[in-house]
Amino acid sequence: MNRRTRLYQFPGGMFELQGTSDEPEDDEGFYLQFYDFFALHGHEDRGVVMRYKPTALGYVRTDVSGIGQLWDESQIRKLATRLGYDFSGMIVYDPATERPPLARLKARATRLDAEAVIVPSPAHFERGEIPGTLVQQLDVITVSPEQTYARRSMPPIRDVPPAQAGGA
Repeated sequence: MNRRTRLYQFPGGMFELQGTSDEPEDDEGFYLQFYDFFALHGHEDRGVVMRYKPTALGYVRTDVSGIGQLWDESQIRKLATRLGYDFSGMIVYDPATERPPLARLKARATRLDAEAVIVPSPAHFERGEIPGTLVQQLDVITVSPEQTYARRSMPPIRDVPPAQAGGA
């Protein structure tokens, strides 16, 4: 059994792929080993520096975007790049599927540990309003008008309705 190691360099580190078989296409496994880029290239040692980019998702509704859906998706990707997000995918909601759109969006955001969701406009949500329950979990960014609904600025949503005057 031969042991092979392949190194792939990327900005900020190196990816090491180790194979243990004789077949060139049959790698039994791999693992990620982070090497400090500066130490590898003989520069001063700055310690291990991991560059983290927050994750963002895109969200569009097919009935709102219509034939401009590809345009909306490209604008979402451009804004995510400009704002420094790692864009991880697009959630496309079709009302004909009758599946709850926010549940799918929230589940994917939780799975990816996303920081934000980017939408073309508030019209892509029910009644054209940004859902407060979504803002509690993620920053919601709209492309047009370009606005951010930040988690930290949203007042807590009460679980019980406010009391009525006169004890009613």
